Order: sequence, then structure tokens, then C-alpha cells
Amino acid sequence: MHRGERRAKRPNVVMSVFVFLLVSVLAGALFAGLALPFAGLVGVTTATAHDTVQYLPQDLKTAPQAETTVIQDADGKTIARLYQQNRTPVTLKQISPVMLKAIVAIEDDRFYEHGAIDAKGTLRAMLRNQSSGGVQQGGSSITQQYVKLNLINKARTPEEVKEATAETYERKIAELRYAIAVEKELSKNQILNGYLNLAFFGDRSYGVEAAAMHYFGVHAAKLNLPQAAMLAGLVKNPTGYDPIDSPTRAKARRDVVLRRMQELNIITAKQAADAIRTPVIDPTKVRVAPSGCANSKYPFFCEYVVSKLKANTAFGKTPEERENYIETAGLVIKTSLDQRIQAAAQTSINAHSKAGDQAVAAITMVEPGTGLVKAMAQSRQYGGKKGQTAYNYNVEKSYAGGFGGFQNGSTMKAFTIAAAIGKGVPTTYRINSPQVISLGGKEFSTCSGPTSVDSYNPKNSTRTIADPSMVDAAKASTNTYFLQLSQQIGICPIATIASKLGMYDAQTLKPLQQVVSFTLGSAGLITPLMLSNAYATFAARGMYCNPQIITSITMIKTKKAIPTPGPNCHRVLSPGVADGVNYVLHQVMINGGTGSKLNFGKSDLAGKTGTIDENQAVWFSGYSNKLAAAAVVGDADPPASNLIKQVFNGKKLRDASGSGTAGPIWETAMQGALQGIPTSKFTKPDDKIIRGNVKDLPYLKGMTPAEAGAKLLSMGFKVVMSHGDRVDSDAPAGTVAWTNPRQEDGAPAGSIVTLIISNGSRAQPPVTPPVIPPVVPPTIKPPPNIPTCMPWDPKCHPRRGG
Repeated sequence: MHRGERRAKRPNVVMSVFVFLLVSVLAGALFAGLALPFAGLVGVTTATAHDTVQYLPQDLKTAPQAETTVIQDADGKTIARLYQQNRTPVTLKQISPVMLKAIVAIEDDRFYEHGAIDAKGTLRAMLRNQSSGGVQQGGSSITQQYVKLNLINKARTPEEVKEATAETYERKIAELRYAIAVEKELSKNQILNGYLNLAFFGDRSYGVEAAAMHYFGVHAAKLNLPQAAMLAGLVKNPTGYDPIDSPTRAKARRDVVLRRMQELNIITAKQAADAIRTPVIDPTKVRVAPSGCANSKYPFFCEYVVSKLKANTAFGKTPEERENYIETAGLVIKTSLDQRIQAAAQTSINAHSKAGDQAVAAITMVEPGTGLVKAMAQSRQYGGKKGQTAYNYNVEKSYAGGFGGFQNGSTMKAFTIAAAIGKGVPTTYRINSPQVISLGGKEFSTCSGPTSVDSYNPKNSTRTIADPSMVDAAKASTNTYFLQLSQQIGICPIATIASKLGMYDAQTLKPLQQVVSFTLGSAGLITPLMLSNAYATFAARGMYCNPQIITSITMIKTKKAIPTPGPNCHRVLSPGVADGVNYVLHQVMINGGTGSKLNFGKSDLAGKTGTIDENQAVWFSGYSNKLAAAAVVGDADPPASNLIKQVFNGKKLRDASGSGTAGPIWETAMQGALQGIPTSKFTKPDDKIIRGNVKDLPYLKGMTPAEAGAKLLSMGFKVVMSHGDRVDSDAPAGTVAWTNPRQEDGAPAGSIVTLIISNGSRAQPPVTPPVIPPVVPPTIKPPPNIPTCMPWDPKCHPRRGG
């Protein structure tokens, strides 16, 4: 438009509004009362009013009401509530009739009678507004209040909230048109129902159901007369009439409602008088509906649940959108938490540690075959005060509260055992394992090629026999055995199995590093959740399940289920290999193994200790067929230092070990958790898993070398005699002390069996026999198949040069 052109003249604003209202009334469309403060219209520009009337909205698009999300345990008991507005929507039938009468009496007593405009309310508001010269009273009906609450509910920013609540003519006119549309679409009862679910009743209580539960501890359906009157009066000014902070003002307002109900003949004078004499509130019945995980009985578990929900892109594109949805959608989040097992875990933590300790303790318990995380407990309590923490020591660093783990030491040997058995190595396999071994420059194969270190001289922390079997090495946690075993089978198959069992670096969330000392637990940082779930795979005979903490999500209002990732169980180990691991780790719990002092009950138990360099953390992880758990005690305050001399369980530690420090936490927790659970036994592995493809060896102890050699030769074995010194034994000097392989291990058909000869140092002195006349034995020729010159005799086989 050119400057010279004149704008079309707009009609006078007052006339526009008047005509609009007149037409609305004549058309019978205006069912909700609206006070239009004509005295104040002089302050409105013609353009603004014209645009407002011309472009009035045609219908009210409502936003979903913000509802409370509930987090439950495995039995459906509430453990936390998440909300921005504490609200539980109810139907009209779920609200006490006296509550409906009370709110109508005080807010809009002609609600069911007036038409397009409530003339009385409008006139009253007009007069008051004219005398004040502005918008002071709205004369709003319940329908208009419902409209306003919906507009506020739709607002998502402070600016939108300000616009929805502004005392302007534009908003009032918009509300009027919305109200017309609402009354066309909804019945009076539907409007009243919606209003009572949206209304704010103070103290974070939105909707009549939440208010009834908060102030009186009853459902809205059970509200009595004085209770209903108090809530009805509260809507006008929830802060000013707060019955908790201002009981006197709240009572005065409640009594106004009661008298109004009497004036309208809704209640009798006696009913009003009796109700007025009733205390406005009983403080002992006030129920606070705490919001957020900080107010949960299980804050760490709760926060881990919420972190998993926020990671679900089905709830929004951004973390902020997902958080808003979770806190407003009215969901029921059912979790895996078993409060009985959780109590056992926390009781054990409390029995073996103190909240103010320097070192921290944590334990996670998982059900084999399902991956259900039954419990998480730790020594430091949730909070921001001294001695408290917001870190969850049981989980990975995938969110702000995840601590991110500790090195797990020799608990890693379980994966080496699994890899070795998977490659056909029997549990009887022996390796010469000195106390200290030099591995500098020795190559170890990884998935990406060979690796080595220039200087590496690992040692054993416990003493063991010179040539332990896999079982012996597991029982004593012999480092030099497992390092040599991992070199022989390669690190790649060990790392592959560990990865399949859910092991990764909990700090970086990347794969574990395939280093020379992988089997000793220095490949990354591990969490109790991760390790307990991995060990649960052995208990489940090779079936791995992703850790499952959320079991179902449903909408409270519609009962509609929202898809959530299930346990995702799949086979990663053959049953035979898993049975072999169970067999080996079960020996750790008996016959003098490092876990033998932690064994209890009649069920088969398996486990493994773990200690990292300089005792910065110690572990015990173990399981039955029914439950797996991993416990850790560590220094959680960087830079981590030696646990020895740190305060733990109220006193300075003189020693720190997997069996003696973390083990008791595991034992007490498992005892409590398995109480009342049927006895369970591991499946016995095939003999080939235990001993390989071998033949039985005869019992040779105490035989002469000639007798023993003849026996072995007759069975198809090759025989040699040890060239080393004779050994301490209780067998007579010069006789067989034991063989290599051992008699209990057996040996492959046709293989060499070495005879180890006793020095007789532990033999009992011979008893002098009684004198008996000599008997001349008959002459017996040696069998033709036994040579007079024995195979191990150097005279028969002169040594060759070189």
C-alpha cells in the first residue's frame, strides 16, 4: 500500500464487542458468563479490538494434562513418583457428589442453568470493573475457568504462561469464544470433570484426586462435606488459603463455602454448623507425594531407571523432550527391583561397612536366565552432604550419576577358563607355574595381531603347587598359570567371550583393551552390575541376557502398553563349556579354595576373588543357579590409593583381599537373598570337559618303578622316570610318589607318563614283623613283553650328543 492510500476505517471497538456479544446471546451460543469491563474499553485501540473480534478462535485445542509417572518394583509397589504437576485424573463418578456440589456452589452456582451469558455475574463484574477503572473481576463461569486452565496447561514457556494469564481484553474475548465452542462440544458434566482434574489446589497438588490424597489421605470419591468445602474454597487462592501454612484463613474460607451451600439449600443449617465445628485439617493425615528419585527409598536404583528412560528415543528427540514426557505422561514404569533381595543386599552392606568410611562398598544382584537386576546397594548414602554422594558405584558412566567402575582383578580369570575349555583344554591341564615369571618380550596374540611388553615379571599373591591344574590354579588364583594359559590360547578368544558376556570399559563405554595382563583384570574398569550379569551367564549354562531393569511401561489412563526392550537372552556359550566353568569355580568355594570360607548352605556355589594392583579395589563375584552377585570394596576418591590403612567398617584396614574384605559382603547378601529358595545344584560337566579325552591311570603310589612301569606299559602308555631329585612323600623311599599326569587326571592313550620317585621323608617307620619260617617262592619268569632293560633306564638309551 502506498503512503497516499488511506486504511479502511475499522468499526468502533466498543460497538464491535457489543455487537458480537449481542449476536452471541441472540444465537443462544454464549453459555458461559463473561464480564466485559466496558468502562475500561477506552484503553483499547480500535485495531486491537477489531482484530481480536474478527479473528476469534473457533475451538479450544486442549493439550494432554500433565500426569504423575509412577516407578514400581517387581511386585507393583510404588518406589518413586516423577511429576511436574502432581495429578491423577479421575472420572466424575470417582469424585464425591458433595465435592461437585461444593465447587459449583462457590464458583458458579448457576452453572447448570445460565445460558450464553450469566447476566448476574456479568453485571456484577461490570459494575466493579467500572468503579475501579480496569479489569478487576472477571465474573468467570466454570466453563471459562476450564478454558483458562487449558490455555495455561498448553503453555510450555514462561512467555506462553504469561500470555495465558494476562488480564487483558484480548484474552478475555478469546476465552469467551473458546467457552462458546467448549459448551457446544462438551456437556456440563464433562466440563466440570475436566475443570476438577485441571484445577490447582496448592502444595503441588493438581486435580481433586491428588488434593484429596494430599490433604486428607483419602480418594476424591471419599471426600466428606467439610473436606469438600475446604478444597472448593482453596481453588480461588491456593497459597493464601493453604490449610497447612494458614489454617485460620483456610478455615474461614471453608466456612464461607459451607454457608453458601446452606444459602442454596444444598445442605441444612445443622449440617453446616456441624461441618464448621470440624477442624479444617488433621496434620497427621497430610500425605506428601514426593517427586523425583532423591525422595525415593531407592534413589540410586531410581536414577538408573530414569537414565535408561531418558536414553529411549521413543520418548522424544532430545534429552529435554524425553525428560518432559517422562514427568508429564502419566506412565507406570515397572522395574526388576525385588525389595526382599534389595533388603538383603543393603543389610549386608550395613553389616560390613559404614556410611562414613573412606573406602566404599557396593553390590549388585542379578537373576540368571533373565538378566533381571534384583538389587543394587552401596555404603555411601544419597545426598550432597559430607560423607554422601550422588554417584552410583554399581553402574557404568552412561549418565551423570554413573561412577564408571573399578579394575576387577582376578575375577577376569573366569573368562580365561571359559575360553580355554571352549578350545578343548581340560580342567586338569597342568602348567609349571613358579611364584615369579618373566614375560618380557613374550608375544601374546590378540584379535588385531601380536602384542608384548618389554619388561613384565608378574608374581603370585598366594602359594601353590609347582605344576597346578586349571582347578588348582583357580582355587589359589595363581597368576603365573593363567598368564601362561592366556598366552597359549590367545587373548582374542578370552576378550571375545568377555565381550559376549557384556564386559566393556564402564568409564569409556569402549571395548576392553587386549593387553598382556588381560586375564588379571587390567583391561578396563568394570562395574558390579556388569560382572554379576556376566557370571549369571555361567549359572544359566551359557545363556546371556542383557541386564534388565525396566520390565514394562504402560499408560495410567489408557492402560496401553509402550514397547520396551526385553531381556534379549541368547546363547553365547555351549552348556558344556558353562558347566565346565561352574565346575572349576565351584572348587574355589570348597577344599581350601580362596572362597571356601564364604561357602554356605546346601546349594552349589561358585565364585572368584579379585584384587587389583596396590589393593585399590578388591572383589568377590559368585553365584548359585538362582542368583548371581558381585561385591566390590574400593577407593572411589581419585586418585585411588591402597585400601590398606584406609578406614573401612569404622576401622583402618590392615589387609585387603577379595575373600576377606569384599567376600563377607557377598556371603551375607547371598545368604539373605537365597533364604527360603529351593536348593540348587550345578549340572555335572562331561568327563571330557574335566579331564579331556583321556584314559584312566592306575593307582601306582608305593610301587617300585619296575612294577609301575610294567603296569603302565601293559595299558599302552609310554613310561619315563623323572631325572630330578626325589621328592618328599609318605611313600617308601625309591617307590613311586606320584605320576605326571596325575592319576586323577588320566592321560591320553599312548602318551608319556612320568614316574616321580619318593625320598621316603614322610614314610612311617617299618614295624618289626614276627619271625616266620621262610617259604621258598616258586620261580616265575618275567612276562615276555616286559624288557629286562626298562625304557627310562639311561643304560638302555645312551644319551646322544647335542
